[in-house]
Amino acid sequence: MKAAFFKEHGGAEKILYDDYRDPVAGPGEAVVRVKACALNQVDMLLLDGRFPPPEGLPHVNGCEVTGTVEMLGTGVQGLERGQRVIIFPGFSCGQCEYCLAGERTVCVRYGYLGAHKDGGYAELVKVPVANVLPLDERISFERGAAVPLAMLTSWHAVVAQAGVRPGHTVLVQAAGSGVGSAAIQIARLCGARVMTTVGSDDKIDLARRLGAEHVVNYRTRDFVEEAKAWTGKRGVDVVIEHIGGDTFEKSVHALTRRGTLVTIGSHDTHWGRLDLRHVYSKNLRVLGTNLGSITELRTVLDHVATGRLTPAVDRAYPLEDARHAVQYVLDRKTKGKVLLVPGQ
Repeated sequence: MKAAFFKEHGGAEKILYDDYRDPVAGPGEAVVRVKACALNQVDMLLLDGRFPPPEGLPHVNGCEVTGTVEMLGTGVQGLERGQRVIIFPGFSCGQCEYCLAGERTVCVRYGYLGAHKDGGYAELVKVPVANVLPLDERISFERGAAVPLAMLTSWHAVVAQAGVRPGHTVLVQAAGSGVGSAAIQIARLCGARVMTTVGSDDKIDLARRLGAEHVVNYRTRDFVEEAKAWTGKRGVDVVIEHIGGDTFEKSVHALTRRGTLVTIGSHDTHWGRLDLRHVYSKNLRVLGTNLGSITELRTVLDHVATGRLTPAVDRAYPLEDARHAVQYVLDRKTKGKVLLVPGQ
């Protein structure tokens, strides 16, 4: 098969498009022909070596995949060749204390498609059958590929972790990202008022179309002061944060008393300072989360199929143009998800 992969760490120039080993379905596995694969910031961390692929190099990135069933291993039931599917990207052992308690996203051996195993920057990808879900005909392959990591993680952060409800004020960082564009919509679906940040003025219209009431260009204005002004000096109830560094520290300052910050990434830096005086004096909650459950993914897909949520897709590149797609993400030009489409 053809794949976009890398043999050494670096920038977009390290992505190679060439022949790659064909995956073969073993017992309880499926091989899926990729129709669309979304790019994520974790791909950039894998590529530049901040998060080296655990199985070593060469490596194929790509966590969010939709496609059709190409091959089934022995003992597989409930799927047919040619069936439209979407892949749940998280792997767990099913045996540790956390898995047995139903908390598979904190499994001691947890991993991701495209990170811990070769992913969807390819014509074919192999996954456990337990990770394969039918894709509703009302959801295109392209829209579907924007769901299983970014939108699912945002759903879990907003709904399960932060418990957003009508009347809440929510600050979502980075409206142009997959996580940000999803979190705005989900918070609005929960009945909250939403403020968001963007890195350039050309993303303001997108943020407003997604449902943000107040949009701040963080490069020209202080989003903490803007949050205070927007809420009448009160501060916001919830912050959805995935940048790290100074953004993390300032996000805490934007919270009201008994507010909640949910961190779901560290795309700028893995480090972020925390002034504990704000935490204990204001009774704040600072929570971490990664992904969500397959049950939550089904719920999100129902909302997408009925039009209550709309994955924001910026643009799609042919698989052979993976270098250009990666560079576009690295340049922070995105207004929603960027996709790779084999055979486009």
